[in-house]
Amino acid sequence: MNTRFFLTADGSHTLFNEALNAYYHSIHGALEESNHIFINLGLREAINGYLSNGNIDALAIFEMGFGTGLNALLTWREAEKMQVPIYYVAVEAYPITEEEGLQLNYDVLFQTDQLSTLHHVPWGEPIHLSPYFTIEKQLSTLQDFATPTRFDAIYYDAFAPSAQPELWTQEIFEKLATWLKTGSNLTTYCSKGYFKRNLKAA
Repeated sequence: MNTRFFLTADGSHTLFNEALNAYYHSIHGALEESNHIFINLGLREAINGYLSNGNIDALAIFEMGFGTGLNALLTWREAEKMQVPIYYVAVEAYPITEEEGLQLNYDVLFQTDQLSTLHHVPWGEPIHLSPYFTIEKQLSTLQDFATPTRFDAIYYDAFAPSAQPELWTQEIFEKLATWLKTGSNLTTYCSKGYFKRNLKAA
């Protein structure tokens, strides 16, 4: 898979997938985009519900598109900050290489080695990285993936409908709806009418 590195407006990296003609994150700010959409609007709402309900099981998060690992990294950091145990499942059909992952500058920005750890995690099994964060990376398409887990939040971070229309259909969102607990949420950067219509239909 051919990818190129770009420094976005907030100083964080994104990648450009040449085969799909698509960026992994916004060129206006990869870190700002992920923080706003997936952490502020998705994870924190799920954490608030989790804390108010007095749950004893880990908060379950599903990510469509592990990609650069940025969303997983931010979630791990938030789990440690809030001291909330999180079980994180990420599906990726076309992963970047470990070497590419190690060139991303997120660990430099946060002065950590957590991104490196995430990219070294083996695929196909839950890996306990801390008392507050367990990750399971699955090498699979979304269409082929099945899970008994019911999630508190879904990060839908597939490439845009123009690049991967098959991942934005009504059937896909009907499938995802069966994975969500009552009162949980799905967050995504996409606001296309095509997506909204299919989500509403589902």
